[in-house]
Amino acid sequence: MNARIVLLPGDGIGPEVIDAAAAVLQRVAERFGHTFVFTEHLIGGSALADGRPSLPPETLNAAREAQAVLLGAVGDPEFDHLPPAQRPEAGLLALRRGLGVYANLRPARAWKGLEGASPLKPDVLRGTDMIVVRELAGGLYYGEPRGHSPDGSSAVNTLVYSRDEVTRIARVAFELARCRRKSLVSVDKANVLEVSRLWRDAVIEVGRDYSDVKLTHEYVDAAAMKLALTPAAFDVIRTENMFGDILSDEAGAICGSLGLLPSASLGPGPGLFEPVHGSAPTLADRNLANPIGAILSGAMLLADGLHLRSEAQTVVDAVERAIRAGHRTADLTQTGPSIGTSEMTAAILGEL
Repeated sequence: MNARIVLLPGDGIGPEVIDAAAAVLQRVAERFGHTFVFTEHLIGGSALADGRPSLPPETLNAAREAQAVLLGAVGDPEFDHLPPAQRPEAGLLALRRGLGVYANLRPARAWKGLEGASPLKPDVLRGTDMIVVRELAGGLYYGEPRGHSPDGSSAVNTLVYSRDEVTRIARVAFELARCRRKSLVSVDKANVLEVSRLWRDAVIEVGRDYSDVKLTHEYVDAAAMKLALTPAAFDVIRTENMFGDILSDEAGAICGSLGLLPSASLGPGPGLFEPVHGSAPTLADRNLANPIGAILSGAMLLADGLHLRSEAQTVVDAVERAIRAGHRTADLTQTGPSIGTSEMTAAILGEL
């Protein structure tokens, strides 16, 4: 395969983890006889620092023309004084909208050997292997009207979804559940929110086409509690934009570290693949970042972006072997020895 992959290192630790993921992708290409052509572009704070908007037009054009996009992280406190529409994070929202991605897949699993990194007891964590399907293109993050009153005394955000938006993300979740353990939990707040009642009605309607998948419903507060009490009970969780953002971060903390979590954002065009963690500016350029989330995002890029599922599995297997061999970045150990970003990357490359 010949594939064009756009790299968006972004801010903070983004460049370090993207370097790691790109090195792993290149090793996969060499091993399997593929050719991956990488081009790097600016986004977020790095673009603002260069005197450009947070999503430069050339970045969006390159992303649209690629087979897949790999993003590091976006966010820089240096620009927190700017209006929201001009901050680094606005570039990420604009990129998602510009690519038309609407289904955000966030897997979280308990890795053997990392039981001690979780705040939960090992017997509670054991067997945890879930995926959060988060609607990515609507909800409070995009709804209009939004903004502050002229005198700054009030503010408004709008939660709005159409039935079509709910239906398309529901089908993604049902298809995933059908290929896994055939269990889908739909998370909403239907006891309070009209939008959630629409979500519940729509997912029940879609569920009639998936009689082989067990569908249950949870209010978001109850789901958050059950994630902490019985995480292994979850298979596929389907929910809206903000709830998905929160629950997937909780899942990452339960499994040991946000640094372990990858994600894929899919739509009709090129997919966007990025680790769940933020830019962590205090860790930048110190060889302290955990590259596993970015490397596993590269594995999702192979599987869901390029349809190279065997190649993707070799990356996941290499990460698992590196963890079992005892390699730990600082976020994965409280008392034992740790290694840096480059050393963890080298360990995974060695396993490949």
